[in-house]
Amino acid sequence: MTASSPHNRIALVTGAGSGIGLACATALLADGWRVVFTGRRAEALAAAIAQAGDPWGDIAERALAWPCDVGDEVSVAALFDTVRERFGRLDLLFNNAGISSPVLTPDELDAASWRRAVDTNLNGAFFCLSQAFKLMRTQSPMGGRIINNGSISAHAPRPGSIAYTATKHAITGLTRAAALDGRPFDIAVGQIDIGNVASEMTERMVKGVPQADGSIKPEARMEVSAVADSFMAMARLPLGANVLFMTVMATKMPFVGRG
Repeated sequence: MTASSPHNRIALVTGAGSGIGLACATALLADGWRVVFTGRRAEALAAAIAQAGDPWGDIAERALAWPCDVGDEVSVAALFDTVRERFGRLDLLFNNAGISSPVLTPDELDAASWRRAVDTNLNGAFFCLSQAFKLMRTQSPMGGRIINNGSISAHAPRPGSIAYTATKHAITGLTRAAALDGRPFDIAVGQIDIGNVASEMTERMVKGVPQADGSIKPEARMEVSAVADSFMAMARLPLGANVLFMTVMATKMPFVGRG
């Protein structure tokens, strides 16, 4: 996953301090992009850039760590102001930041947990997408690409996941509407739906997680590199082509059919 030479296309990855965001931001760097790593914690972003390495010998010019709370529209506006001032344009936004919520039935989930999920997973994605539109439609040359991280839950829920599932279903609506609205401005909007990536967050899947039939069973997981490869296939497309929805999943996870 390497480019023949570095280039000046600019990418912004939210939730870039760990997991899928880190893997995809690192893949972009290796492909020659200039990449803005953003997330809540400055130290995690700095560590992520250090972990990504220096494929072109100019990491200070190619990677920028910028802390941001995507659920706060003021913080997001400041982030995009920085992108505009530092790089002058944005070619790719990966709307990746998201949080899970407690495994509870609807009557057990408190309002604060619901709002945290909505603020990060849905409001955060909209605030970033809105700011990306403002920049992409006015820059020269006009246009760019936005990829939203949807999740398998954008199609089918897990038990006790009402807040997470509701926000990921909403991301699908965000993607469809923005893909339509982006056409006049050469803004291509797509969504990657991911299932069961091997990470600290999914370690419990190895021992067993609740299933729709009430049982507890282990689930297959895939390496995060498979997600990064799939993401880069979307990111590299010319703006005249778009993957509206892509599902990448652990082959043997219980998702298709009856599981």
